[in-house]
Amino acid sequence: MNTVRAIPAVRVPKAGEMVASHLRRQIVLGELKEGDQLPPESVLMEEFGVSRPTLREAFRILEAEGAITVRRGVRGGARVQVPDVKVAARHAGLLLQYRGALLADVYQARTVLEPAAARMAARRRTPADLARLHEAVDRHRESAADPGGAFAAGAEFHRLVVELSGNQTLQVLSAMVETIIAEGDRCRPESRDRQHELELKPIAVRAHARLVELIRRRSGEEAEELWRRHLAESANAGLGERASATVVELLS
Repeated sequence: MNTVRAIPAVRVPKAGEMVASHLRRQIVLGELKEGDQLPPESVLMEEFGVSRPTLREAFRILEAEGAITVRRGVRGGARVQVPDVKVAARHAGLLLQYRGALLADVYQARTVLEPAAARMAARRRTPADLARLHEAVDRHRESAADPGGAFAAGAEFHRLVVELSGNQTLQVLSAMVETIIAEGDRCRPESRDRQHELELKPIAVRAHARLVELIRRRSGEEAEELWRRHLAESANAGLGERASATVVELLS
């Protein structure tokens, strides 16, 4: 007896999603650049053959993605903006909250992403890259006595290491993780031990300087291992009593 296999239903995109997809493609390909004003609604309605509600649905989709900003009113309209990694981080944060992910998971993901970036940076670095790394370490060292300045300088160094990997996917994923961690730090100022953080800064500066030396020598595996250890130690210090906290508790 032959059995007929059920064919899964095919979801047909709504008209608003199709319009959003077309405009998104123009933005990604650079046909629409940051700051460009989209044509008036009447023009777009005629171009796509859709109604005003359908066009506005497309605008809502793109606005939620951070691809456009929409200003209401007589002088309003839609204007293109480059998608911000913070938008992706916010969506990722919501998903992690829904899944009940631990804050420790976020820190652990960081210890996977950044060391790989350090290894890649060591293999492809240029003299200009080394100059930027040395400058970043100097800024971190000079700001060691200022908690806010030291935190910003340290974060800058971490972002630079990932940037110099040359891998765009690593950069986006790392930025999302870093944004979630930074948001958690911003939301808990009363529970932070500022004195302890200041004591840790010289240790971080030394680790950063050592990483630059390994990158200079193109010692990718050593750079990766050093950075993994450094991030694991930083995670222990940063998590503290929050080791079992969830992302919901972090971002709520």
